[in-house]
Amino acid sequence: MNACTEKIPLGSTDFRICPLGIGAWAWGDQFFWGYGRDYRAADIESAARACLEAGIDFFDTAEIYGRGQSERLTGQFVANSGYPVVIATKFFPYPWRLQKKSLLHALKASLQRMNVSAVDLYQIHQPFPPVSVETWADGLADAVEAGMAKAVGVSNYNSQQMRRAHAVLVKRGILLASNQVEYHLLNRTVEKNGMLDLCKELDISLIAYSPLAQGLLTGKYTPDHPLPGIRGRRYNRKIVDLTQRLIRLMREIGQNHGGKTPSQVALNWVMRKGAIPIPGVKNIAQVEENAGALGWELTDGEINELDVLSESVHA
Repeated sequence: MNACTEKIPLGSTDFRICPLGIGAWAWGDQFFWGYGRDYRAADIESAARACLEAGIDFFDTAEIYGRGQSERLTGQFVANSGYPVVIATKFFPYPWRLQKKSLLHALKASLQRMNVSAVDLYQIHQPFPPVSVETWADGLADAVEAGMAKAVGVSNYNSQQMRRAHAVLVKRGILLASNQVEYHLLNRTVEKNGMLDLCKELDISLIAYSPLAQGLLTGKYTPDHPLPGIRGRRYNRKIVDLTQRLIRLMREIGQNHGGKTPSQVALNWVMRKGAIPIPGVKNIAQVEENAGALGWELTDGEINELDVLSESVHA
């Protein structure tokens, strides 16, 4: 298995992490991912340990993943591993959470589930109304000052919302570390709307969730073998069919790098764009697959080929 030998800064924080992280959405999630059917806690724990042994040390979870089960599992696995880990979790601004103090209450519950005294990165999951971006950003600053969060970020914020959150935090002497958004070869919105460039300008890490398009970019799925469940409804037969040309190009490019798979090419593409991909893992095989994206780089020409062809597919 490839090991992570290079560390990169998380925004302007003192944290240095592997440029490839792990998303823990599937850890405990029965509805979307089928936790308890095809994979169980023991499978995920083995996967988590394999990640840490490979130097993949950035885990991202959230209070809503598996109704708190993802946080519990993350905390348990990290405690049992003995490895240093940078843990990120998220606050969800439910419509009944109308006051800033709701954030600290939610964070306290997250810390209890993970059995830690502070989280490394605390993020606002969505910029939902009616509470303003500024109010929640102020709440993030309170979390840092209370010693409950070491760094703070946002998720699914557009450029304007990110600037507003950044401005509030700066007034409190705190820098926004990250913005977590969907980003992959089939969704390049952050390139086109200026978000990726703005993150670089403000020294904010762009964390890319679903970097494999929920499995579509792995090459495992075809029009005759569609994605299961909810994913199959999102990425319908037409999209899967259109993606096959891109998968073939990824296989060809992968051969130029010692037989890299479409998944590894897709993850390397995200890293070469300057973002931190956080694919999910449910077993050791997926860890080994993801780790194969480390230790090599797509050429500029290959990046351009992928960019041009990906324009013909819109997921």
